[in-house]
Amino acid sequence: MTGEEQDFFEVTVRQARLEADGVISLELVPDSGLLPAYEPGSHLDIELPSGVVRQYSLCSPPADLSFYRIAVLREPEGRGGSAEIHETMLVGKRLRIRGPRNHFQLEPSPRYLFIAGGIGITPMLAMVIRAEREKSPYEVVYVGRHLESMAFRDKLATGPHVKVLVSSATGRPDLDELVGSVTDDTLVYACGPDAMLKDLEAACERAGRAGQLRTERFASDGAAAAESASGGAFEVELRRSGTVLTVGADQGLLEVIEPHCDVMTSCEDGYCGTCETAVLEGTPEHHDTILNEREREAGKTMMVCVGRSKGPRLVLDL
Repeated sequence: MTGEEQDFFEVTVRQARLEADGVISLELVPDSGLLPAYEPGSHLDIELPSGVVRQYSLCSPPADLSFYRIAVLREPEGRGGSAEIHETMLVGKRLRIRGPRNHFQLEPSPRYLFIAGGIGITPMLAMVIRAEREKSPYEVVYVGRHLESMAFRDKLATGPHVKVLVSSATGRPDLDELVGSVTDDTLVYACGPDAMLKDLEAACERAGRAGQLRTERFASDGAAAAESASGGAFEVELRRSGTVLTVGADQGLLEVIEPHCDVMTSCEDGYCGTCETAVLEGTPEHHDTILNEREREAGKTMMVCVGRSKGPRLVLDL
């Protein structure tokens, strides 16, 4: 993760397919040639016909760059992006996309445990392909409320190392038992509902496995935005224009800078990475769920939607 800017480019929607109840996939193809390469865990920023930008994980084989595949769960209580994709005839239309970008990188490991809840299976598909290619032992635990709503089951291998759990029939998995089977040489990757991830994080803490867990969130409870909405006042300089602004004790950074610069945002709660911005001077205060401890300590980038400053002055590459 570098915080470097990327340009949007156009692709065409080649296919839309219903993958499961409430889940539709889109295949995106270039005008010619191949699409940019990516690593497992990557996502795209996609500008929808309405102009809103949303993030979706790539779930196509990384080795086949003739197309990208994303999958979208329709969320009635969402912010409108999923509804627009499900309700709009997109096949044949052109969309602007940016990326791929990766905040959920698959790190080398002797073995893996992949835990997916619902639509959280999407970033795991490319990870499983990579693990199989590298001949790394892995297990998959795929949890869903109903079997009919669990997309891409056909993309997973069959065998004792792949478990598909239907919670409406068997109840929720025992995360303490699951984490208890993790060995010292295993990395755990998890993506799914926020409640599941919080329970998994707690189970890993109890088992002393917190350092082996990697997570990605598609939604949050709004806590990060609330935490970053107040604190000590500080000064922020937007280096590209030279504009200097004051962020008050009861103000968020984003609300202060947004009228004065072109900063792209989406989730506004620190979990999507759209607003990642390079920090040129000062020490950022992080409230996002994307940066790891090493990246936070380096202080080279921050998510301005939920960030503040630890010191009296912050200079951003905006």
